[in-house]
Amino acid sequence: MNIYVVPMGITRCYIIQNKGTILIDSGPPNQLHKFTSRVREMGIDPKEIKLIINTHGHFDHIGSATDIKHTTGAQIAMHELDKECLEDSVNRAITGVNTWGRILAWLSARISLSQIPTTKVDIVLGDDEFSLTPFGISGRILHTPGHTMGSVSVLLDTGYAFVGDLAMNGFPFHFGPGLSLFAEAPELVRKSLRLLLDQGARVIYPGHGKPCQVDTLRRLI
Repeated sequence: MNIYVVPMGITRCYIIQNKGTILIDSGPPNQLHKFTSRVREMGIDPKEIKLIINTHGHFDHIGSATDIKHTTGAQIAMHELDKECLEDSVNRAITGVNTWGRILAWLSARISLSQIPTTKVDIVLGDDEFSLTPFGISGRILHTPGHTMGSVSVLLDTGYAFVGDLAMNGFPFHFGPGLSLFAEAPELVRKSLRLLLDQGARVIYPGHGKPCQVDTLRRLI
């Protein structure tokens, strides 16, 4: 199992490669050239990517999904509650859970004015687990609402969990691992993280910041 970090603007996207190759999140708009250049530097042909999983519908996670889909030929998987963000270019407001979160949300609203290129979501996710075995990856997608109601996480059989914005690690969000500063339903953020821990998550890979062990987050939830 190989895990590659693909920095895309302010967002960390991830390529997971085993018997198959998938991409988790796709960064802000207009990042295709940066994406393909970095992927080729890793020795990966972009057309090896067969699935793009968008963890939620905010612009910094889906903005380049359409361009990457057209380049790779990959299918896009997204939860039914967030898919309108990509299919209809709905740019949802980000909701801060504390003063610093509200300040960052206000700043984000000033930089997220780019139109999100639209495309059809090929695999519409619901509340049930979705196995990644058909794509050559030993893991599954879980519905983990809180940051948005349609947020999902990828949990590999190794215990590595890719959580989008359920958790964050590092400046300007936190000075270490912490819960998301933005949430449509803050009470569900903790519930979703508990679900991942109960399902065997050992290492958290956030959409913003470096991976961290679950012990720190366990104390917070």
